[in-house]
Amino acid sequence: MTAAARFEASRFVSIGRGAVLGMMVCVPLVASSGSATSGQLDERVQLQERVRHELATLPYYGVFDNLSFRVDGGQVTLIGQVTQPVVKEDAERAVKRLPGIQSVNSQIEVLPPSRMDDQIRRSTYYAVYEYGPLERYGLGPEPAIRILVKNGHVTLTGVVASAVDRMLVYQRANTVQGVFSVTNNLVIEI
Repeated sequence: MTAAARFEASRFVSIGRGAVLGMMVCVPLVASSGSATSGQLDERVQLQERVRHELATLPYYGVFDNLSFRVDGGQVTLIGQVTQPVVKEDAERAVKRLPGIQSVNSQIEVLPPSRMDDQIRRSTYYAVYEYGPLERYGLGPEPAIRILVKNGHVTLTGVVASAVDRMLVYQRANTVQGVFSVTNNLVIEI
């Protein structure tokens, strides 16, 4: 990932939760220009938490989907990848109805349907989550590791406890038959 891409990604809030400590994982936000009072900051944080909650509780949002968002005043920008169009539509609808939201800019990509990609998703899931040292990442309502597959290319996102776990997940994903490449975007929990 280039420095410019990392900076742009840092402006978005991840909606996943880390399985290790059960804490919300937030990518640092870049402060908006101008001065903000503490009341405005509190309102912004509350709005971000409401958006995060709405997205995290979507009924069809799963381990093979990844959503992030950015709040700028009353506008929310949604980004990510999902396997089903209904998840994109539900995310847009859920955020639009929140008080304080004036507009939603959806940049969510619906991944193309593919039997090969579906097989890779399942195989990667089992390779990672059924491997003893990594099983704990699958516990709880929100898996800590997201598996995105597009045209045979796997991208791993989420949070792990250590560099060793990060490497183990990457190695396990690379063992899956039919995978062309694996991009490891896993973050180590601080």
